[in-house]
Amino acid sequence: MAQTITEKILAKHAGKKSVKPGELINADIDIIMCHDITTPPAIEMLYKRGIKKVFDPNKVVVTPDHFVPNKDIKSAELAKRLREWVKACNINNYYEVGRHGVCHALLPEQGHILPGELIIGADSHTCTYGAFGAFSTGVGSTDLAAALATGKLWFKVPESIKFVINGRLPKGVYSKDIILKIISDIGVDGALYKAMEFTGSTIDSLSVEARMTITNMAIEAGGKSGVIEADKKVVDYVRKRTKKKFKIIKSDKDAKYIAVKKYDASKFEPIVALPHLPSNGKPISKIKNIKIDQAWLGSCTNGRIEDLRIAASIVKGRKIAKGTRMIVVPATTEIWKQANKEGLLDIFMDFGATVSTPTCGACLGGHMGVLAEGERCISSTNRNFVGRMGHPKSFVYLASPATVAASAIEGKIADPRKYVK
Repeated sequence: MAQTITEKILAKHAGKKSVKPGELINADIDIIMCHDITTPPAIEMLYKRGIKKVFDPNKVVVTPDHFVPNKDIKSAELAKRLREWVKACNINNYYEVGRHGVCHALLPEQGHILPGELIIGADSHTCTYGAFGAFSTGVGSTDLAAALATGKLWFKVPESIKFVINGRLPKGVYSKDIILKIISDIGVDGALYKAMEFTGSTIDSLSVEARMTITNMAIEAGGKSGVIEADKKVVDYVRKRTKKKFKIIKSDKDAKYIAVKKYDASKFEPIVALPHLPSNGKPISKIKNIKIDQAWLGSCTNGRIEDLRIAASIVKGRKIAKGTRMIVVPATTEIWKQANKEGLLDIFMDFGATVSTPTCGACLGGHMGVLAEGERCISSTNRNFVGRMGHPKSFVYLASPATVAASAIEGKIADPRKYVK
């Protein structure tokens, strides 16, 4: 029976030869990601039932990232709860402030993600790890608690949609533009509970970091997961970070998909998702004179070193527009250190931006860049719902790091192609 990569991974972890879409299975979990917002409620559920240990401490990875450094007493209490639980359960894979990072950038960086694995996390953007040829998805705190206790979780096998992207990306167009284009085509529910499988020569040409941007935003189309088959780039990335064994799993050539959508990347241009949906993407050529108050570069979508390098190359030697502010947030401590070593942080600060410690912060309207009423922000984040980054009457525009940087230069949403060498 021909199967997709998603079906093969789920079948393997359910101890079955094959599975089919719609089938309910109980599967073994390889890695569970925990952070400071959704994990404390799961801990409470476990403790109420007398469960004071996890199924395997080595398969749980924990980092505080949403409200760090802690912004108030409540967030400090959440972090404390997490810290105490980690100690009680002898969880070694804990990344405290000072060596922490935004979870979906941190886990791959630290070698916790392998091809062929089944990964969950109580965060919707856990689908990021599908860039490594894994099945990875977000769950709620209740399912998180169940998985922490048993090492297993139930799943309904999703149908798969195949996205074939071929062609060479034009100058100034990046992986963020690819996924914003796709979401603008199919809508925020266009892949509802589907596995979004990305393939084609364009995908092959992308770095592993760029691929993570695409799978990260599968949830913004309603996807259960996003996945890209592992290749030599993925193997090299993983081998630099861990000696653990893994097996690459690929879709059968005659696997069945509910739909196949094809794109010619050579015709793409920079895309900006206007408020208040990620699906409200418009080509940059059709956007005129939208003034911005804030430019925000960071998040689990675009806060990696490649993203910072792209933005820094654009703002280098220039000055930020009067009346505009820019906040740069490297996604992990290691990325911050690398950016500092390369002089990128000096470039940003000389430009007029401020640089933060790693945090989810403003992405979810938490802190470190929250918007006031009426303010407009162009952001490299993944979501621009009403009130997402602050006041319900603020406005968030989603774009690539290049577009964010170009917009900070001009004080309005700007085409990055004129600045890309």
